[in-house]
Amino acid sequence: MEIQVESWSDLQEKLFHDTWDEKIHRWRSAYAYRGLGSKEYDLKTSLIRLGGDYSELERHIIRNFKKYSYRAIIEDDTIWHWLSIAQHHGLPTRLLDWTFSPYIALHFATANMNMYDCDGVIWSVNYKSVHAKLPNVLRATNKKEGSDIFTAQMLGSAISSLDDFDEFKEVVVFFEPPSLDERIVNQHALFSVMNNASKTIDRWLEERKDVSWFKIIIPAELKWEIRDKLDQANITERVLFPGLTGLCSWLTRQYSSSTQ
Repeated sequence: MEIQVESWSDLQEKLFHDTWDEKIHRWRSAYAYRGLGSKEYDLKTSLIRLGGDYSELERHIIRNFKKYSYRAIIEDDTIWHWLSIAQHHGLPTRLLDWTFSPYIALHFATANMNMYDCDGVIWSVNYKSVHAKLPNVLRATNKKEGSDIFTAQMLGSAISSLDDFDEFKEVVVFFEPPSLDERIVNQHALFSVMNNASKTIDRWLEERKDVSWFKIIIPAELKWEIRDKLDQANITERVLFPGLTGLCSWLTRQYSSSTQ
């Protein structure tokens, strides 16, 4: 479902679409959010964007990452922990970055000032509805933990390799990465992973009638207002990317002209 917004106040309502939990009478979202600067962007993983015979290259990329990075402190030897670290540091993987926070997704939809001439988008996927159709071994893991979302450790206890994961009928899993640093924590991050490295999640969603999801289209003419109000609310690179690089990105926008 595609949702158009016309104003900041309209956007606030749409960001929290379908987040009331009748069972506990609380506003508790079961959605993962991903913000992009252009509505034309699809949900390609960095592995797909690598090009070439990327699905065959995946095992070689992971093997060499493990081999050359082993001097780093690795708390867990599961494939999901390794993939989380690799994705976090920019290696092409089949993981895709999401956040639990609609405002952080909104930040990423409006962070690039070079894209203020095009409409942005926030993808929202209900991970409960995604996980409801998982194979028994994965649903049993969730049930045992009493959780609607996986951790890397939980996935590792159920599936030990990508080869085993790829044997299932086509599925998507959302999981929280380890709290490797402040960036992951502050971005309220989670990952999605699909057991078809060659397929994008937006294609998968379009084929499913039993998964709740929607897209919020951010009009280009609304981006500066959104951006200024997010900055005032402290949803900025200074917080989401702790360190001098994030600070410089925030300051650059703060002192940029909106009439360029």
